[in-house]
Amino acid sequence: MKSNLTVKEQFRRNTVALISLAVAVTSLGYNTWRNEASEHNRNQRLVAIELLLMLGDLQQLTLDRHYGRDVDGAAILRKAWAKVLTIRDISQVAEGAVPASARALYKIWGADYGELGADTAAKDRIIAALELVRHEAREILQSLD
Repeated sequence: MKSNLTVKEQFRRNTVALISLAVAVTSLGYNTWRNEASEHNRNQRLVAIELLLMLGDLQQLTLDRHYGRDVDGAAILRKAWAKVLTIRDISQVAEGAVPASARALYKIWGADYGELGADTAAKDRIIAALELVRHEAREILQSLD
């Protein structure tokens, strides 16, 4: 039995199926996009929070080294170097100006860490570089939807 239905008649008979197909394809596309956006936001949020935690630790170590007369300065510097290197490495995943400001912190730390305790300007330069990375990390958190 051969059907001689026209295209218009076939379309009319299958309208619900065609609409269902269009809704399914559109929903799949939107769901995929939303999942990718959510994963990106989670990654950026995690990186920014980790950076902020490490920056706080590094600032504490910097201040301990600068002001602490009765602390083991070599141990503090080893811990601080580990923080600076980790900040520089983790920042590469972050968006915006964070990687550049973390590289600047690394350079400033490398130039000034030996002067902590003796030169207030060195401490101020390091703290200013820390604050710049901190500001950029907060910008990431504020930009997420």
